[in-house]
Amino acid sequence: MLFFTKTFSFEFHRSCDRKKSIFVQSVSSSMSLMYWILILNVWVFKASSLQAGSRAVLREIAAIDGDGSDPKDYAVELNATSFDAVLKETPAAYALVEFFAHWCPACRNYKPHYEKVARLFNGPNAVHPGIVLMTRVDCALKINTKLCGKFSVGHYPMLFWGPPTKFSAGWSSDQAKSKLSVIDDGRTAERLLNWINKQIGSSYGLDDEKFENEHLSSNISDPGQIARAVYDVEEATATSFDIILEHKMIKSGTRASLIKFLQLLVAHHPSRRCRKGSAEVLVNFDDLYPLDIGSSARHDVDTTSMIGVLRDFHICGKDVPRGYWMFCRGSRNDTRGFSCGLWVLMHSLSVKIEDGESQSTFTSMCDFIHNFFICEECRQHFYEMCSSVKSPFKTARDFALWLWSSHNEVNERLMKEEASLKTGDPKFPKIIWPPKQLCPSCQHSRVPKDKGSSQIEWNRDEVFKLLISYYGNTLVSFYKEKGLLGEDGSKVFVDDSSNSAVVVPVGAALAIALASCAFGALACYWRSQQKSRKYFHQLHTLKNI
Repeated sequence: MLFFTKTFSFEFHRSCDRKKSIFVQSVSSSMSLMYWILILNVWVFKASSLQAGSRAVLREIAAIDGDGSDPKDYAVELNATSFDAVLKETPAAYALVEFFAHWCPACRNYKPHYEKVARLFNGPNAVHPGIVLMTRVDCALKINTKLCGKFSVGHYPMLFWGPPTKFSAGWSSDQAKSKLSVIDDGRTAERLLNWINKQIGSSYGLDDEKFENEHLSSNISDPGQIARAVYDVEEATATSFDIILEHKMIKSGTRASLIKFLQLLVAHHPSRRCRKGSAEVLVNFDDLYPLDIGSSARHDVDTTSMIGVLRDFHICGKDVPRGYWMFCRGSRNDTRGFSCGLWVLMHSLSVKIEDGESQSTFTSMCDFIHNFFICEECRQHFYEMCSSVKSPFKTARDFALWLWSSHNEVNERLMKEEASLKTGDPKFPKIIWPPKQLCPSCQHSRVPKDKGSSQIEWNRDEVFKLLISYYGNTLVSFYKEKGLLGEDGSKVFVDDSSNSAVVVPVGAALAIALASCAFGALACYWRSQQKSRKYFHQLHTLKNI
C-alpha cells in the first residue's frame, strides 16, 4: 500500500510537472509570438511613417570613423537617384559639382582641398551657409554612368559651377548658352576659393570662422531679402517641434492647443514640406498622444516611447532643422535666428487666412506661444498682448495688423533694453517696421509724443498691402523660381518618397486607386472592430480634424 501510494504520488507529480512544462512552453511560445508580432507592427508603423515623409535629402555631415584625425566630409555625395531632387530644393544660390572616380589617385589627393572649401559652405556649422552647395558624384559607380555621360565628363576630377536648378539639363562642350561653367583653375583649395570669390564678388578666406562674416546684408530697403526666409520658417517650425518633444510639453492640458496649431500649419504654412509633415503628425496624433495621456500611471514611460516615434515624422523633412539661418542670421551667434524665424512664420500665416479664420487663428497662435514657447518672459509678454484684445477679430486684415502692431510693440520694448545692456545685434538693431525706405507710403507723418519723442502715424491700408506682398507673395517666390509652384501659383505637392517619376496609364492608375480605397476601407473596418472589442464598455468621442 505504501509502495502504491509513493508510486502514485511520484506519477502524479511527474504528470503535473509535465503539464506545467507544456503550459510554460505554450505560454512562452505565445508570448514570444506576441512579442515578435508587436515588434513587427512597430517596425511597419515606423517604416510607413518614415516612407510617407521621406525624400532625397542632404545626408548628415559626420566625422569619419577612426582616431579622430581624419577630416570631416563636408561635400555632399550625390548619385543618379538623388542628384536632381537635392539640387532643385537646395536653398543655396549656387552649386558646385565635382565628378570623380574613387579609384583615381589624383581625385583622392584633391579631396582634402575640395573639403577645405566645402567646410565654409556646407553643413550645420557652415561659415557662409546658403550660398554654395558643394557636392561630389562618383563616376566609377555604375548607378552614375548615365549621369556622368550627361555632363560629358572627360577627365577626373571635373568641376562644374552654376545655379542649382540648371544642372538637371546636363552639359556638353558644344553648348554655347549653357548656364553651367567648367572650373579649370581650382586644383588647390586656395585657387578654387579664389575662383568662387571672383564669380560672386566675395572675399571669403579658408580661415574664416562661423559668424565672423562681414558680408551679411542689412539693406532694409530691399524687399526681395524675405524670399529666402521660407527656409528659416521651415527651420523655426522644426526647431519648435524639437523643443516641444525634448521638454515633454505635450500634456493633457496642452494637446488641444497643439492640435489646433497643427491644423493651422496644414492649411497655411508657406512650405509644402511642413504642410505635408504637419498633416502626417495630425493624422497619427490620437495614436501617439491619446486623450487620457495624463491619467496613466505609466505616463513617463509611455511619453518617452511616443516621443521616439513622433520624432521620426520629421515635420518639415528629414534635413530640417539644418542648423543655420539665412534671412534670420545675425552677425553674432547669440542674436536673431529662432525668434526671428518664428515671427516670420506667424506673419506668413496671418496673411494667408480667410476672414472667417481670423479669430480661430488668433486663439491658436496665442495658445501655442503661451503653452509651448520656452522663454518665460517673452511668453508672458505675448500672453498679455493677447489678453488685451477685448473683441473678436472679424477680418483677416484686422488680425494681420494686430500682429504687426504687436511685433512693433515688442521691438520698441527690446530696443530700450538692448540699448542699455548692449546686447543687441549691431548689424541688425531692432527697428519699428516697416522703415520709410521700404515703404514710403506706409507712414503719414510723425506726431509729437511725451518727453520730446514722436510717434508714427501709419497708413494702415498701405501697411496691410505690404504685409500681403512681403510675407505672402515674396516669401514663397523662391519656390516659384525652383518650380515648386504651379504656373497658376497653386501649390504642387510633389511625391518626395522617390526621385524617379513613373508614368502610369490612366486605366491602371484608376484600378490602383480603387484597390487602395477598398483596402483602406477594409483596414478602417478592421481597426474599428478592434477598438470596439477593446473599449466595449467605454464611451468615446470623435473630433473633427
